[in-house]
Amino acid sequence: MAMELDMALDKLKSTGVRMTPQRYAILSFLLQSMTHPTADEIYRALADRFPSMSVATVYNNLKVFIEAGLVRELTYGDDSSRFDADMSEHYHAICEHCGTIADFEFPPLTEIEVAAATHTGFQVHGHRMEVYGICSACAKRVSH
Repeated sequence: MAMELDMALDKLKSTGVRMTPQRYAILSFLLQSMTHPTADEIYRALADRFPSMSVATVYNNLKVFIEAGLVRELTYGDDSSRFDADMSEHYHAICEHCGTIADFEFPPLTEIEVAAATHTGFQVHGHRMEVYGICSACAKRVSH
């Protein structure tokens, strides 16, 4: 985690983004979090330490991190966006009951991009793939 945070801070510095205590707290929270939190969840987790911080402040800082290539915004369905600081190539499994998002690794599906480009003539810039189901915690609750 410490190395990831150092690399992220270096990247921000190189793009001219000033590091404030709030930005540092938001970024380190995201790097530690495995839950793909919403802006509201990040705000609630940090509100005690930063009484003057608002949800809008969190959201604006997340936008800065997205533009710097440190965070990705996950928009699934109509729910609030969730944020992921893991920029490695990975995919998501999403629970249809509680909205939990779990990461999983799989060899990148680059052949899909090649096929899409070949069949459509598009210049393909990327893809997103997610699987949907019921997480184990929800499955246990449903079976009882």
